Amino acid sequence: MSGSPSRAVCWPSPVWSSTSFGRVSARVGPGSLLVRGRGPHERGLAFTVVEDVQEVDLDGRRTGAEGRGDHAGNARSDGWAAPNELPIHTGILRARPDVTAVVHAHPPAVVAVSAAGLPWLPLVGSYDIPAARLAHDGIPVWPRSALIRRRDLAEQMAGALGDRSVVVLEGHGLVAVGSGDPAEAVATAVTRAPAVDSPARTTLAVAGAGAPLRPVSDEDLAELPDLGASFQVAAMWRHLEARAAAEGPSTPLR
Repeated sequence: MSGSPSRAVCWPSPVWSSTSFGRVSARVGPGSLLVRGRGPHERGLAFTVVEDVQEVDLDGRRTGAEGRGDHAGNARSDGWAAPNELPIHTGILRARPDVTAVVHAHPPAVVAVSAAGLPWLPLVGSYDIPAARLAHDGIPVWPRSALIRRRDLAEQMAGALGDRSVVVLEGHGLVAVGSGDPAEAVATAVTRAPAVDSPARTTLAVAGAGAPLRPVSDEDLAELPDLGASFQVAAMWRHLEARAAAEGPSTPLR
């Protein structure tokens, strides 16, 4: 999981295979971050390369050597421009000084569950311990499906996130965050996305079978071991890394 933040931001994961949109960002200073931008050669989130990633300030101006002082709305001669939904990332970084990485993605199951208004319940226990704990603790939902390209909307979304690690954007996708060393934080945020996608898939399968959504009992949840956040992140990261290497980033999670 160690390495440069810029390489972590463009790391290919099967988490992203469902769509070309979405972003990973990493804080690299009190008022700056690395993020994949928009450009004539971008191939989508799963196929991000280092050249797609630039450093910008919290207002979207490029601050790295590639282009100081350029505003997000004005693409440079190389065609690079900050993403429309940069406020998702900067809004959270402003509201949460502890956060050093932000992931925004659109897993179809998460979009479907939120659009249907289905509850986020721990329907399984030992089958997926991180997902069970996340669902049991409650997954906050921002009840809007707007394109978050304004600071006021980003502030609302960050308010829904609060001090939690993930928030679902209704009919839109999810946002996950990580703290600490930026490269490590990217790994943490990335591995939290499947922990939201997993209960979403299970919820759709159970609801689709016509069965009631019955959460695992508190007694059974209490039997689940605490493997530690660092162990869970490292194990999932190695798995996703091996999947991406063996099958390619376009392979969907399953």
